Amino acid sequence: MSFLTLLALGIAALVAAPYFAHRLRRQRAEERSFAPARLVPPAPPKARRRARLEDRHLFAIRAASVVALALLGASPLIRCSRLAMARSGTSVAVAIVLDDSMSMRAVKDGKTRFARAHDGAKEILASLHAGDAAAIVLAGSPARVGLASTTDLGAARAALEGMNETDRGTDLDGAIAIAKTLVADLPQIDRRIVVLSDLADGKSEAAPLGEGSNLPVWVAMPELREPAAAGDCAILAADRSSGRVRVRIACGYAAVAKGRQVAIKDGDKVIGTAPLPETTVGEAIVAVTGDDTRELVAELTGGDAIASNDRAPVVVEAGPAALAVVNDRTDESVATGGAPVIEQALTALHVDMAVRPIPQAPDRREDTTAFAAILADDPPGFTPEQRHVLASFVDRGGVLFIALGRRSAAAPLGANFEPFLGRAMKWEPSPTPGAKPADAAAFFGEAAASLSDLAPQGRVKLAEEDVSSYEPVLTWADGAPLVARHSRGRGEIWISTLPFSVDVSDFALRPGFLALLDAFVTQARERAAPRRSDVGLPWNFTGARQVEVAGPSGQLPNVTEGGALRVIPEVLGAYTVTLDGVKELRVAAPIAAETDLRPRNVTASATSSSLGGGEAVVDVSWIIALALLALVAIETVLRAATRASETAT
Repeated sequence: MSFLTLLALGIAALVAAPYFAHRLRRQRAEERSFAPARLVPPAPPKARRRARLEDRHLFAIRAASVVALALLGASPLIRCSRLAMARSGTSVAVAIVLDDSMSMRAVKDGKTRFARAHDGAKEILASLHAGDAAAIVLAGSPARVGLASTTDLGAARAALEGMNETDRGTDLDGAIAIAKTLVADLPQIDRRIVVLSDLADGKSEAAPLGEGSNLPVWVAMPELREPAAAGDCAILAADRSSGRVRVRIACGYAAVAKGRQVAIKDGDKVIGTAPLPETTVGEAIVAVTGDDTRELVAELTGGDAIASNDRAPVVVEAGPAALAVVNDRTDESVATGGAPVIEQALTALHVDMAVRPIPQAPDRREDTTAFAAILADDPPGFTPEQRHVLASFVDRGGVLFIALGRRSAAAPLGANFEPFLGRAMKWEPSPTPGAKPADAAAFFGEAAASLSDLAPQGRVKLAEEDVSSYEPVLTWADGAPLVARHSRGRGEIWISTLPFSVDVSDFALRPGFLALLDAFVTQARERAAPRRSDVGLPWNFTGARQVEVAGPSGQLPNVTEGGALRVIPEVLGAYTVTLDGVKELRVAAPIAAETDLRPRNVTASATSSSLGGGEAVVDVSWIIALALLALVAIETVLRAATRASETAT
C-alpha cells in the first residue's frame, strides 16, 4: 500500500472530529453550594438540550460521505483474490484450455478440480475488456473446440456455463495445438493460451508443457496440481463367463490397491468378493452362482480420489469381436498342406479380431453375437433358418462375405441365397483370364494389377437383376462383377463370383486378394458394435434409421456425420441403446491412464507471474462515486424536509 493511499485513508479519521467536538460541549459544569439559591425556582437545562444531536440521521449521512470521499481518494483501483491475466495495455486474445477429463473429478475440500478450473475460467473472462477476444478448448480426449474465437464476451460466458465435467481421457498436447490455431491469426497484439488443468495426462515423464511454443502458454491455478489426498483405482471391465466374473483393475500406483477388495453385488447384496492385486494393472476373479440374467455390479471397497470409477456394470464376456470363416477345411487342408488358405491369409494380415472357423453358417441368432463378420467360401446355399439368421446379422451391423463357386451354383433343393441374391446363378468357364485393374476400387492400389491373369477354371454368372443391386468393387475384363458389395440395414454384403479355393484359381495367393481381405476386415471393424468401449469414443450407427441412447446423465443427443448417426458417451457407466426399436446394453469404460494423478512437468516460463496470477486489480471508483452522490442527494432531501418542518412550527 502506497504512502498516498495511506494519507487518503487518513481523511476518514476526520469523520470523528465533529463527534468529539460535540462531546466536549457536553462537559458538566462544576457545582458549588449557595444557600439563597434554594429560594429561586429551578430552570430547565437549556444548555444540555443544545448539546444534544439535533438530527442524528443527518450526522450519520455526513459521516458516511466523509468515509466515501476518503475511499475514493485512497484507491480508485483495489485488489481482490481472483484469477486474472497481466495486461500490457493492449487488447488481448486468449484461448482458455479447460480440462474436462476424469482426473479433474478428484475432490478437495468438497470441491472438484473441474469446478475450481471452471470458476477460474469465469474469472478470466470477467477480467477481459471490450475489444478482447476469447476462445475455449476442452482438453478431454479427443481435444475439441468448445467456443471459437469471439469478441462477444457475453456469448463466451454463456458457452462456458454449458460446459460440464466428463470422464474422458486427457489430451493436453492436442488441446494446446488447437488453441494456437484459434488465436494465432487474430488482430490482437497480445495473444496467449491459458491452461486450467491438473496436468494429469498419464505422461508425467513427457516433455514439459509449453516447451517450444511460439505463443505464451500460462499454466494457471497451481492448486489444481496439488497431490490428491489418496491415489485412485478404477474398474476397467467386469465380464461374466462360466460362473465367474473377471474384473480388470487399474491403479495410479500399486499401494492404492493395498487392503482393498472388489465386491460383486446383486442390488445391495454382496454375492462374492476378491482381493485387489497390488499392481498398477491387474485382474481379480470372483466366483458367482445363480441366474445369469441378473444385473450385477462390480464395486471397489475403500475410498480413493475419484469415486465414480470405483463401480461398473457386469456384462456377459465382451471381448473383441471375432471373424467367422465357413468353409470345407478337409478339402482346403489337403490342397494347401495346412490351414485353409483364407485362414492363412487372415493370419498374414495380423487382423486384431479372432478368426474362428465354423463348419456351417449359423442357424441361431445367439450363435452370431460374437462375430463382427462372417466369410463363407463356396457355400452350397443357405437353409431357411440360416438365411433368416444371416439377414438379421447383417441388419444389426454385421458384414457378410459370400464367395460363390461351383457348389453355390448347384445348391440343393430348399437352399438358396435369398435375400442377398434373388435369382439362380450358373457356373461356367470364364471368357476372360482375369480382372480389369483400371476399374478396381481405390483400396486395391497397385495390388490390383496382380489380378489381371487369374486363369480360373470357371466362374459364377449372376442374373442381371442381382448384378444391378450391387456396387462393383472389382470387375472381370469383360465388365462382369468379380467382387461387389451392397448395404443392407446397418451392415453390408460382399460377394465374389470366384471362390477362394486354390483348386479353381490362384486368386487367394495374389497380393490383390490380401488387399481385398484387408478392406473387408476394416469395414467389419468400423461397423462392429463393441459391448464395451472407452469413454469418449463415438458410437457409429451406420444404416440405422432411429437411435435412442439413455445413460447415467439421461438421454444423449445424436448427430449425423458422413450419413451415419453417431453418439458420444462422455460419462462412465451402462447405456441402453435402442436401434430401430431393438434394445441393447453398452458400457462406457474408464481409461487406465486417468488413474495416474501425477502432474506433467511445465516450463518455468509457463508459470511466470508476468503472465498473470491469483490477484486481480478491479476498478471500483465508479461505485464509490455513485454512493457518494447518493449520500449528497439524501442529505439535500433531509435538509429540505427539516426546514419545511421548522417553518411549519
